[in-house]
Amino acid sequence: MPGGMGPHGPRGGAPTEKADDLGGALKDLMRFSRRYIPAIIVALVLGVVGTVCQIIGPDYLGDMTDEITKGLPAMINGKPVLGAIDMAAVTRIGWTLVALYVAYALCSYVQSWMMATVTQRTAQRLRSAIDVKMNKLPLKYFDEHSNGDVMSRITNDVDAVGQTLGQSLGSLITSVTLFFGALIMMFANNWLLALCAIAASLLGMVLMLVVMRFSQRYFVKQQAALGDVNGHVEEMYSGHTVVKAFGGEADAIRRFERYNNDLYESGWKSQFLSGLMMPMMNLVGNLGYVVVCVVGAWLAMSGRIEFGVIVAFMLYIRFFTQPLSQFAQAFQNLQRCAAGAERVFTFLNEPELADESSKQPLLGMGDDGEITPVEGRVSFEHVKFGYDADRMIIHDFSADVQPGQKVAIVGPTGAGKTTMVNLLMRFYEINGGKISIDGIDTKDVPRWNVHDQFSMVLQDTWVFQGTVRENIVYAKEGVSDEQVVAACKAVGLHRYIMSLPNGYDTVLDESATLSQGQKQLLTIARAMVQDSPILILDEATSSVDTRTEELIQTAMDKLTEGRTSFVIAHRLSTIRAADLILVMRDGDVIEQGTHEELLAAAGFYADLYASQFASCNDRFDD
Repeated sequence: MPGGMGPHGPRGGAPTEKADDLGGALKDLMRFSRRYIPAIIVALVLGVVGTVCQIIGPDYLGDMTDEITKGLPAMINGKPVLGAIDMAAVTRIGWTLVALYVAYALCSYVQSWMMATVTQRTAQRLRSAIDVKMNKLPLKYFDEHSNGDVMSRITNDVDAVGQTLGQSLGSLITSVTLFFGALIMMFANNWLLALCAIAASLLGMVLMLVVMRFSQRYFVKQQAALGDVNGHVEEMYSGHTVVKAFGGEADAIRRFERYNNDLYESGWKSQFLSGLMMPMMNLVGNLGYVVVCVVGAWLAMSGRIEFGVIVAFMLYIRFFTQPLSQFAQAFQNLQRCAAGAERVFTFLNEPELADESSKQPLLGMGDDGEITPVEGRVSFEHVKFGYDADRMIIHDFSADVQPGQKVAIVGPTGAGKTTMVNLLMRFYEINGGKISIDGIDTKDVPRWNVHDQFSMVLQDTWVFQGTVRENIVYAKEGVSDEQVVAACKAVGLHRYIMSLPNGYDTVLDESATLSQGQKQLLTIARAMVQDSPILILDEATSSVDTRTEELIQTAMDKLTEGRTSFVIAHRLSTIRAADLILVMRDGDVIEQGTHEELLAAAGFYADLYASQFASCNDRFDD
């Protein structure tokens, strides 16, 4: 399902995803963040330098041990420590070790700081790019993809890039350097001890791979079970009224217990197996220590190595085994990063709306460049449209709407009423014909210039978290408080707003909520404040009671005065006074005319009207 949705809702946790094209996704990511490549290279070089300093340290530590060991016979014979041990050499080696480990700490700190900065800057730019891209995508994209899909790309996928890119790259480079550096230094000190240490580590590597294989299976099951639990809880919470009304509590509890038990089983096994990784790595390290001690003691007693070599090997074994678990983690993070990057760049590479920066905003502009009000004359000339180019749903539609006229668009559910409005506002491009406002083809002006001519009141209300005033003024500049109050009084919302704690400055959140009808009134007040020459009403009174509907209808009559208005209506009684009625069925306009003309034609509109009022009369008689 789109948007990373599971069968019952959004997946819980952060499952490890695999990119279809790991290399291609990472190339796209590197290309996007190419301005940071020098910083990434410097950070990786610092990581290598720091790791090299860490690797060289045990060798010097072995030299220090040898210097001390050389003086032990003299100390046993009673010679003072300062005379028996070359303290100048020990001091020199000690300061060298301090310098190496300080350099290692500084390089690691700077590398971590640089990679964190680069990855978060990249994530910031990705979010900005997605935000810009959203405004360039056609409405068709959002019709074909769920809101959760787009939100997942902005949040989950970008976070996957930001959280794992720096960790995986830095960890991978330092682990590789540490692994091969330790290997080289072990062979440089003594090849026989190196082979013994590697042989001891091979057993641990095999065990680790076996555990990873089994634990990954249970991690996948755990994520699926977690998704089932989260999805079930979300469904039951959002529909708790229906669950209670139909007595479904027992069934909901049984399903939850089943999902919860599955999550327990898979979670227990995955956590137990993954928890074995660290003890196994400790076992590998301890086996290596034992082998080095036994073999090293034999070599030292035979005079083939110095005692300091054994001390150095103790640390090299840890350096050699430590990267093994880091490899798996780094590749896992890299896969998740690539999967997130792939989804983000798939979105960023979606076809955009055509660039219209060269088009002039002709609507509302006179020949002399002065701003002139749009009259609102709308013309449809042989319009053809289809969501798919090979399947037209509007074949040939023509109509002329004069300034100030009220046009009603009616028809059964799914007839294409909203499609007609989308074409008028250029949310979709027509396949043929022409739509013009005041004689200007809407294709000849930028889309924003078309949108500026419309105010909309939709059936689905939208109220964001902000003050009442901010919700009403929304994106409109130069609106006075008097205009806001007048609009609210016109729709009958003023008294309720004044009853709120801070009046028009009350923030609309959980503590100051609006009913569905009040939200609709607020959106109508917003349309009044916008004061555009053309108005679109999509069943604006469907969410209010009869008394409120009468108030809104009175306000609508005032709002539509002097404006061209398009009304999408299901209740035909509300549009009898319309100047033009467009009747739609199966995506096409089949009739048009006034109410009286359409009734006289005894066609589809007459059947709709008769069936609607026959149903009302039947209910009245009952």
